[in-house]
Amino acid sequence: MHAAVKALGGKVEAFYYAFGEDDTIIILDLPDNVTAAAVALTTKGTGAVRVRTTPLLTVEEVDKALEIKMRYRAPGE
Repeated sequence: MHAAVKALGGKVEAFYYAFGEDDTIIILDLPDNVTAAAVALTTKGTGAVRVRTTPLLTVEEVDKALEIKMRYRAPGE
């Protein structure tokens, strides 16, 4: 895993074994979401593992998102 991720310009930040629904949790630092999708699709495509991808946002990214103003009306309003 380390070599494959490094070849894509990323790195393995953490690798944990866990109890419950997920047997392992791997935190990767990848260049972008397209690369993350490639990793997920390739590993899942083997059929050997089930993959669930959760993009994480930095505080700065959330701050930028909060600056975006949009018009939205909830259903039924």
